[in-house]
Amino acid sequence: MDGQPMQSGGMEQNKIMAILGYIIPFLFFIPLVTDAKTDAFAKFHANQQLNLLLFGVVGWTLASILTAVVIGVLLFPIVSVASLVFAVLGIINVSKGEMKPLPLIGGFSLIK
Repeated sequence: MDGQPMQSGGMEQNKIMAILGYIIPFLFFIPLVTDAKTDAFAKFHANQQLNLLLFGVVGWTLASILTAVVIGVLLFPIVSVASLVFAVLGIINVSKGEMKPLPLIGGFSLIK
């Protein structure tokens, strides 16, 4: 043993689902349709993943529209890098077992 408390199998499974949801944000709903739907940790991270998904969709849509005025070409890499950074931060939070909101986009509670 390395001195850390053992976690239950359910907690580890919720962590795996949460990490998968950050890698593929449109899978945010998986914890909501499984036994994890009553787990506050799983619901919190499902909400963060939904925020990440909406950020990407809105950002890429806005960048697509604004390509007509050239500024959209600059927005695509910004939205892409920000999405990647937010996903990595989310994965780090899950792996530590923390319920920290993502910077800038994590304050919205869309899943109750």
